[in-house]
Amino acid sequence: MSVAVIGMIAGMALGFAGYFGGFGAFLLVAALGAVGFVVGRFLEGDLDPGEFFRPRDDRRR
Repeated sequence: MSVAVIGMIAGMALGFAGYFGGFGAFLLVAALGAVGFVVGRFLEGDLDPGEFFRPRDDRRR
């Protein structure tokens, strides 16, 4: 499945949540989608947990 199709599906899910559930449901679906994205990246091996704990400036002293 291409990234465009996945983005379209995510947008449709957010649209339905916003229309039928209101703004709170929209935010809940968006937050859960972001969590699912990060978990999926971990499971695929594209994201390393150490990337969240590294300092912003990669300078080593």
